[in-house]
Amino acid sequence: MRILRNRVNTKVEQLQLGDIVIDVEQKNIKNIHLSVYPPDGRVRIAAPLRIDLDTIRVYALSKLKWIKKQQAKFRAQDREAPREFLNRESHYYNGKRYLLKVVEVEAAPKIELEYSTIVLYVRPGADTKKRQHIMDEWYRAQLKMVLPVLIEKWEQTLNVKVHAFGIKKMKTKWGSCNCEAKRIWLNLELAKKPPECLEYVVVHEMVHLLERKHNEIFTAYMNEHLPKWRFYKEELNRLPVKPENWNY
Repeated sequence: MRILRNRVNTKVEQLQLGDIVIDVEQKNIKNIHLSVYPPDGRVRIAAPLRIDLDTIRVYALSKLKWIKKQQAKFRAQDREAPREFLNRESHYYNGKRYLLKVVEVEAAPKIELEYSTIVLYVRPGADTKKRQHIMDEWYRAQLKMVLPVLIEKWEQTLNVKVHAFGIKKMKTKWGSCNCEAKRIWLNLELAKKPPECLEYVVVHEMVHLLERKHNEIFTAYMNEHLPKWRFYKEELNRLPVKPENWNY
């Protein structure tokens, strides 16, 4: 057991159960919460300040079988192979698989969809980093076209207002919400996923404007407004992910 740091009304420590390290954060909350995070199965317990560490250890031991099961599931999830942006390489858009066709031209870079092919126009000599940048910006542009429509739709349904949205590469999650600023962020990788998965993440983040925590109230909102959300969540987390991406 090692104390990492102390903050006002918060204690952060670690427990070791065999080869499993558990981050423990004690703070002013009512109930104990156990989470196992992909991609490598990091374990975290959030617990009330009133519970002593021995009690938390006993609780963790009682959940050890479940922890190991979750870790095994995350570690077995398919990972995308690194992309080199070469001809006939597989790439995804809107949940569909496309083969990449690279065309070198003395003109501004662009991307076109042709049936089952993504055509990437690049200047002669463009390296892998440049090709990836062009693809990333194209994915970003596609999301920027569809997100305003989705957000407006769900603003009316949920009776909330999103003041701003952004798109960025995110290593640990599919989306996030700043409730104070009423701003949501979406992972750039969502451009590759099926539209229903993108919509699920949008709804998930917008519901946080009604309920910050992932509690019974949050779940009730999701059940009411997007009854198949669990199916979409499983579909999203079942699809191959980049090595750094977590489940949601």
